[in-house]
Amino acid sequence: MLRGPFISSRAVESAWKLMGYAPHAAKFYEEVAAGKSVWTIRDAAGFPAPVGEGGRRAQPFWSSRARVERVVKTVAADRDFEVVELPASDFLERWLPGFARDGFLVGVNWSGPRATDFDVEPDAVLANSQALLP
Repeated sequence: MLRGPFISSRAVESAWKLMGYAPHAAKFYEEVAAGKSVWTIRDAAGFPAPVGEGGRRAQPFWSSRARVERVVKTVAADRDFEVVELPASDFLERWLPGFARDGFLVGVNWSGPRATDFDVEPDAVLANSQALLP
């Protein structure tokens, strides 16, 4: 019989995600503040916002053109998307409040073979980005 305090597998998964993906989020905030732009993708149907593990939609954004172009080139499901640049001011002042209102998360610097990564609450993206702006 097992005894003692145990952490749920969901809590372990959440902690692993935070440790493994937090650098992508930190880089996102730094590069947005330095570059004054964010990038996303769109196709004829519009901007993608897939449903994530928690049942909420997340729209992906990247902090550099090179990052998003790498995903579009290497992820089969994203090859038909075009890269779209947005001024950071529009992203912070218009897009994030809309996501908060609609209950969407913000995917930051998704990468890897399935182009997934770290999904963040819009209010946290706003606060973290603004903290690094001059």
